Amino acid sequence: MFDCDGVLIDSEVISANVLIDALRSVGIHVDFDYVQAHFLGRSWTKVAAEIRASHGYLPGTDFEQRYRSQLLDRFERELKPTSGIRELLDKIAAKICVATSSSPKRASRSLQLAGLADHFDGRIFTASQVDCGKPAPDLFLFAASHMQVDPARCLVIEDSAPGIQAAMNAGMRVLRFTGASHLRKLDAASLTLNGAVACFDKWEQFLEMAPQAQLPSGGRMTP
Repeated sequence: MFDCDGVLIDSEVISANVLIDALRSVGIHVDFDYVQAHFLGRSWTKVAAEIRASHGYLPGTDFEQRYRSQLLDRFERELKPTSGIRELLDKIAAKICVATSSSPKRASRSLQLAGLADHFDGRIFTASQVDCGKPAPDLFLFAASHMQVDPARCLVIEDSAPGIQAAMNAGMRVLRFTGASHLRKLDAASLTLNGAVACFDKWEQFLEMAPQAQLPSGGRMTP
């Protein structure tokens, strides 16, 4: 299972900057480090709840719609897949899917813009389909159920701490992809969560870390 933002697409810096600008328009001033620490990898419901708890402002429907519209506009102009992901997806023979905190519309359009949509046709699962988003295991367990794969045989590729925790909570193996723009300044201890997760920053390394991914879809591991 692949997360989308920060894994398949190099989107998190764009998303953070759009949210920072949107919050500034309502008098809330945060920086990239704050967004990365408090919002990265979380569903909009959790992001909105955190903004209310920390800043006393609950983003309503109008705010959310403006943010999403501005974000998709930036995506149309700037979004790119993470380097090497297209070549990797062509080599994987195991079952694959997307499990993301993004909205269905954003996830679908993002994958189209990045030229990756054909690899995940009908296999895009979002936080809108479960009661609790990451770090709860619900989304990954939901995706595994629909893919008809035992969670213990699943491999999750994540970039965020909440996503990594969600995979662990689901009883799945997880690797952290650190090759997107938003993680380049973190030190080794931060990237590995003090040794809790194995990391890689180039997709060329993936099949060395998870060679089972090259097996037919009935194999032991399902990314």
